[in-house]
Amino acid sequence: MHATPAPPAPPGTTGRPGPAIALGLVILCIEGYDLFVLGVVGPALLAHPDWDVTTSTLGLLGTLTALGMPLGSIAAGWAGDLIGRRLPLVVSLSWLSLSMLLSALADDLALFAATRFLTGIGLGALIPLVTAYVSDAATPARHSLQVGTATAGIGVGGILTAVAGRTLLPEWDFHTLFLFGVFPLVLVPVVWRMVPAAVQDRPAHAPPAAAGPGELLTPPYRRPTLLFWAVTFAGLVIVYGAGTWLPTLMVDSGYDLGSSLDFSIAFNAGAVAGILAAGLIADRGLLKAATTTSFLLAAVAMITLSTPQPRPLLLLASAVAGFGALGTQALVNIFVAVSHPARLRATALGFSLGVGRVGAVVGPAYVGAATALISSSKAGFLAFAAPALLGAALTALLRQAGRAPAAVRPGVPAAR
Repeated sequence: MHATPAPPAPPGTTGRPGPAIALGLVILCIEGYDLFVLGVVGPALLAHPDWDVTTSTLGLLGTLTALGMPLGSIAAGWAGDLIGRRLPLVVSLSWLSLSMLLSALADDLALFAATRFLTGIGLGALIPLVTAYVSDAATPARHSLQVGTATAGIGVGGILTAVAGRTLLPEWDFHTLFLFGVFPLVLVPVVWRMVPAAVQDRPAHAPPAAAGPGELLTPPYRRPTLLFWAVTFAGLVIVYGAGTWLPTLMVDSGYDLGSSLDFSIAFNAGAVAGILAAGLIADRGLLKAATTTSFLLAAVAMITLSTPQPRPLLLLASAVAGFGALGTQALVNIFVAVSHPARLRATALGFSLGVGRVGAVVGPAYVGAATALISSSKAGFLAFAAPALLGAALTALLRQAGRAPAAVRPGVPAAR
């Protein structure tokens, strides 16, 4: 007779949360830098004397980046549960560094476009792995805040990208900004030392296939899985559309490049502050309310940005939009992590982000099409309102997660 396997270990049992949060924040800072760099160099690409870049081309470059992301998300998330978080993180960081180096060296548009696709694969891999890793180590009562703190690194990275763009462009060649993306290589030995090699709550006798997408589509996971995929789609339309287009939209609205990058800085600063505040609220059992509200704030902020307003109000609206975009997706990722045991957590995140990244593919092209088909400078901003409202409606269909993950029973999702 076989002994009954031990129940999954709750978050907070795999080690001290502090080092995991710090490492996760640094890794996702790199993610944020690489995510927003295309948007920051967008005006420089449009002005390139030899590449003949148009707004449609810029949208295509964003779409190519997004096309690589589902591959990275699904493969890395599944691998993170099958063989542990460590090796997939090391491979993903190395892949991302080499891809950014190739972008920095690209001397024609076709090669540059190919490197953006490769970069997308690396970008897609990091969020599910880091979210799962930090969630494994998080203190139950502070789970949302601690995972949110690490996720805030995406916004910090976006700020660094905008600051680098404001400092170096247009005097320096835009390729210079991609050279900074090689930094992840220095983190490889740190990740190898700090990240556990194995997932903690898989029974020793369980076959590797026990962690897989098939379980996500069986009761009691099926309904929340499909809803998470749809919510992530709506959120990523906003995130990647804004990441590619925000500076260019501001320039089209009459602001100079420096001013548009100020709005990018406000966008990402708002994301950082909003994620931390929302994490505190979510840990009080209000994760669903915080997520729904952040979607609605994204719609309001984008509508405000489309209208003539005093500069301080526009900066505030840009900050709120940052929370409504990046902050919303951070909350969705936390919702997914809360709703699954550790042995299935990275797989759930990987597939949620992988399937949902159809929104990342659609987002840049969707906003590009709106600006191309509608002559008004408001078109790009208003195009974000529809997915924001859709995301709020879909989130309302999820069951409140409560003070998870402490309240989550092993193997039973909190949202259904």
